[in-house]
Amino acid sequence: MTAVIALVGRPNVGKSTLFNRLTRTREALVADLPGLTRDRHYGTAQFEGRPYLVIDTGGFEPEERDGLVAAMAGQTRLAIMEADAICFLVDAKEGLSAQDVEIAEELRRGGKPIYLVVNKMDAKGAVSELPEFHRLGLGLPHTISAAHGHGVEPLLEAIFSGLPLMESSTADLEGKGPRIAVLGRPNVGKSTLVNAMLGENRVIVFDAPGTTRDSIRIPYARQGKTYVMIDTAGMRRRARVGEGLEKLSVLKTLSALREADVVLMVLDARQGIAEQDAHLVGVAVELGRPIILVINKWDGLNPEDRKAIRQEMARRLDFIAYAPVYTISALHGTGVGDLYQSIDRLWLDARRHFSTGELNRALADVLETHQPPIVSGRRIKVRYCHQGGENPITLVFHGNQLTRLPGSYKRYLESAFRRTLRLDAVPLRLVFRQGENPYDPQPGRGSS
Repeated sequence: MTAVIALVGRPNVGKSTLFNRLTRTREALVADLPGLTRDRHYGTAQFEGRPYLVIDTGGFEPEERDGLVAAMAGQTRLAIMEADAICFLVDAKEGLSAQDVEIAEELRRGGKPIYLVVNKMDAKGAVSELPEFHRLGLGLPHTISAAHGHGVEPLLEAIFSGLPLMESSTADLEGKGPRIAVLGRPNVGKSTLVNAMLGENRVIVFDAPGTTRDSIRIPYARQGKTYVMIDTAGMRRRARVGEGLEKLSVLKTLSALREADVVLMVLDARQGIAEQDAHLVGVAVELGRPIILVINKWDGLNPEDRKAIRQEMARRLDFIAYAPVYTISALHGTGVGDLYQSIDRLWLDARRHFSTGELNRALADVLETHQPPIVSGRRIKVRYCHQGGENPITLVFHGNQLTRLPGSYKRYLESAFRRTLRLDAVPLRLVFRQGENPYDPQPGRGSS
């Protein structure tokens, strides 16, 4: 088992800043805005060789309310249940609030070890003495500056001295399975799909566009295999992206795509395929990520509407015709479990390695079937091929006049190598380099 530490407190006390400090990342969005974090956000960290999980939570408002605030409070309560220890953050600059007292009362009822953390002790106007925080009855406060790191190490020493030694490793936390990014326009059902795949309400689902602002990483296991789910914020059109919080969310989504091994592109069957959907798919393709097209809200559509959405997808997303397509209902869970078959296959295929000999035997067969064209009286020559990378698999071709190779022949090469190497559903990147064969014992021969 691995130790789990939850960061809890009212909005804007520095939980996400401390999360980033502990995990040594910038995964949690940090800005001077209350309520920025809404879901549980998981990260891995180590202290003196002991790995642990950190959970960043949204601003906790325990009293019963409706809508999004209540959903955020529910997420925080789930994090408290999962945690082995709780860091209760309060604000040294603002002092004790009535909301802090309410949170302390609820935390005491949970029976978990609680560490009162007075943050922002470096801030101008921070309290120099802490008698008011003693009124919470949670023991001696730990004073820190999450932004600058002051006091964080003594806090961790206190936490781990009270936790039993647990056998684990960083590899256990990170997992060796695929990282799955869920991509799509706002309000197409991404978070509902995440919850259906995880089998629990792990991400807030609220009927308003843009509920997910951050990219949430959730490690989990299924049927003995490990995965990391990344629920991304919906990316709006550039004209609608402001300079503040929306821009940060877009940057986090792009970062999640670069990190992902497989992308689930969620499309809304009832809204059709929009220009923005094609743009999002194009971004993932440009980054070379394997993509699964997931048509959500398929239930309830009549046969004519289903035929229309397939035709629209074939027209707008023809550049990714190789991607697997699934029709699901995330809300009811219909077809969701089938996604894992393609997730596992694409993850493995994108990491395949081919020997240079294997590739050149395939190239010889391809050239025998269809030679490159003659340009300006000279035939273009593709002499040899080798693998230049994986995820995406990159094939590097060398020869003469390759800069003049027509697009139609490049598409033929891609199609032929997909078929020969059985890479029917993952991105395949072709690179053409003009010059001599470095493996040729007679260097002058390659330039003829």
